[in-house]
Amino acid sequence: MHQRTEISTEAMLADLRRLVEVESPSRDLTALEESAEAVAEILEKRLGGKAVLLPGEAGTHVRWSGGGTPRVLVLGHHDTVFPRGTLAKRPFRVADGRATGPGVFDMLGGLVQAVHGLAALKELSGVEILVTADEEVGSGTSRALIEELAQECGAVLVFEGSAEGGGLKIGRKGCGTFRVDIEGRAAHAGLEPAAGVNALVEAAHQVLAIATLSRPEVGTTVTPTVATAGTSDNVVPAEATVLVDVRVESAAEKERVEAAFAALTPHLPGARLKVQGAVGRPPMPESAAAELFAMAQRLQPGIEGKAVGGGSDGNFTAALGVPTLDGLGAVGGGAHADHEYLLVDAMVERARLVSGLVASIRDSHQD
Repeated sequence: MHQRTEISTEAMLADLRRLVEVESPSRDLTALEESAEAVAEILEKRLGGKAVLLPGEAGTHVRWSGGGTPRVLVLGHHDTVFPRGTLAKRPFRVADGRATGPGVFDMLGGLVQAVHGLAALKELSGVEILVTADEEVGSGTSRALIEELAQECGAVLVFEGSAEGGGLKIGRKGCGTFRVDIEGRAAHAGLEPAAGVNALVEAAHQVLAIATLSRPEVGTTVTPTVATAGTSDNVVPAEATVLVDVRVESAAEKERVEAAFAALTPHLPGARLKVQGAVGRPPMPESAAAELFAMAQRLQPGIEGKAVGGGSDGNFTAALGVPTLDGLGAVGGGAHADHEYLLVDAMVERARLVSGLVASIRDSHQD
């Protein structure tokens, strides 16, 4: 079914171009279906077998199986944060040792490296691949499948872009967004302001209270990021909304912060609050990566491991106690930014790391 192939930079760049040039913005179901078809095409071309398309409410996921007893889940996503039309402004290019274009680092380059690393193996039994369509928007439709496959396989390799300097990601903070909606009462700001309940003033009280929830000494950041209020300069605002980014390193802090948001109360008489949100991605403890990171260090001595603040689907699998190693994707930077890039010279080495890790995981299960 599968014939081993040599790892080629040129072949990887060709596949990367194919994926980048099929734009795949999150929540654009048509674009994500086309992107999923391109992912499936590359999987089948490089690995053989049949890739299965799994349409969902947030886009089309792609699954591929090497058959046999599941041993390792290769996990990634094909959705990107860039809207349609970005490619026209920032087309795929390779110059000065860098590949650029929307999604090359987060995380289309990692997908390509994973596939080509697997294609270099003689045997793909035990390998499961899942490429989701909604990671950038919280993985709401894919989380259950991710967790199911992770538990079946017992080991997860996540192909998000590398940590700074090319390191692997051995720990991640849990993360989530909270929304506080404030209901006040409108009134004329000049004639009878006291007749109103100023939702903007209430929002200011809430922002100050929320900001005190941060505990940076234990890795917890609670950051109000967006606030909206008011309709006119002569009307007491009747409504306001505050959005808050939360990052935590421990389950205890997740529970503390969620409880604190649930306990928020109005400061102004007559104001009402509606609080939504949670730390949707649990923390990824470094202990979850220890076994697989040790394998990676044996394969590439000197490779570093770093704990980072951003979340990924690896948070879900690590929280289940499944050994998980992240940051195996492209070496580069600029995720979600116009200067996003991938270092071409690192692609072959990263693909070889995939081959070595999958072989090591399988060998560890041999009787």
